[in-house]
Amino acid sequence: MNIATGRAVLAGVIGTAVMTIIGVGVAPLMGMPPMNPAEMLAGAMGGSLPLGWIGHFAIGTILALIYAVVAPYLPGPPAARGALYGVAPFLVAQIVVMPMMGMPFFSGSAVMAMGSLVGHLVYGAVVGAVYGPVPARVASASAHAPSPASR
Repeated sequence: MNIATGRAVLAGVIGTAVMTIIGVGVAPLMGMPPMNPAEMLAGAMGGSLPLGWIGHFAIGTILALIYAVVAPYLPGPPAARGALYGVAPFLVAQIVVMPMMGMPFFSGSAVMAMGSLVGHLVYGAVVGAVYGPVPARVASASAHAPSPASR
């Protein structure tokens, strides 16, 4: 497994920043309440907003590192591959994390869940675009290599 760690970290920071801008700044323009994951995390961590922001960007960076590992197995160009990947963190957030923080599954609202989905799709697309192209899977390369018997 060969990942570009620096590119993944950069992709995670940029993807998290863009997702946050959409949740905090764009969602209200679309008639939805602001969605600020850092504030939600702060509430779950005893009310410390700086810890919420650190946690939010740490999670975004870790998710981008995971993306770097699984990206070779996802179809499509980088941004599409990333958006597809964004569905996984969305589902984990809505099915596991929200209930852990005392909120209902899928944010208890179709509108809020759709806003979260859009945010995660954008996060993933940005991560994929910033991380860029990935090498083909090793398995597919070895499938085309001549076997020892044919050499």
